[in-house]
Amino acid sequence: MKRRMFVAVLLLGTLAVLLSFSVLGFPRLGWFEQEQPVATNYLREEAAVLVSSAEGTVVLPIEPVLFEYIEVVDGCGPYFEGSCLNARSGPGQDFDVITKLRKGIVLKVGGKVVRDGQTWYVVVFDEWIRYPERVTGDWYVAADYVRVLFDEGERDLADGAAASSTKRIIVDRSEQMLYAYDGEELFMQEPISTGIELTPTPRGMFTIFKKTPSRYMQGPLPGISQKYYDLPGVPWNLYFTREGAVIHGAYWHDQFGKPWSSGCVNMPLAKARELYAWADLGTTVLVRD
Repeated sequence: MKRRMFVAVLLLGTLAVLLSFSVLGFPRLGWFEQEQPVATNYLREEAAVLVSSAEGTVVLPIEPVLFEYIEVVDGCGPYFEGSCLNARSGPGQDFDVITKLRKGIVLKVGGKVVRDGQTWYVVVFDEWIRYPERVTGDWYVAADYVRVLFDEGERDLADGAAASSTKRIIVDRSEQMLYAYDGEELFMQEPISTGIELTPTPRGMFTIFKKTPSRYMQGPLPGISQKYYDLPGVPWNLYFTREGAVIHGAYWHDQFGKPWSSGCVNMPLAKARELYAWADLGTTVLVRD
């Protein structure tokens, strides 16, 4: 069986230095232990990858892209039914599978690699992550199974973005229903899933202060819940409390119309994307019973 190996190449090196390293015969190319970068930002330092096999070593450049996000369109269902998209440790089917991706996941990318005629996107986790030790290496995703998103990325009222004064969202916990209005005109009425009894969605009047198309959500939540979960690429996030209450799409269940979440407001994927595009920063959010 062919033995394939992959290593991230730092910008500080030149192509000649990289090739000399491969010739000098490291038994297995891997992370330099004393300089191992933090999992949330190391991809930003990469310029190329090395793919080594019995036939030799190939240096593949990581090319820049004009967009930042991709959406999984050909993956498995919310309960892993069907065929999942594999995120791999390197650009090729011969690399290990790191995790299985479900349809609707949105991921940030830092570049692309072309190998044997197939394009692979390099996934970037440059956000704050509660449990960074769960991200153990690079993720590569085949371009054939995702859709490119031309989204402007994370926006925050602190960045000076304009605030809306006419749009409002009502989250009704008793009905498990979301209503969105522009003035008095109803834009959307959609079944949702708010927090379960142990982790209820907070009641009150709030404001959407941050939007981001992708967020890595993890549990347990210290002092709140001991429930384990690990959800990369949660899509279409509208933040309305500083404690982390968010309206977002949910790709891991389809139980809308009943409480299901750890405190957020879960929506079907298509409707979450529609609401995300419609809602402005500054939109008011009323959570009521």
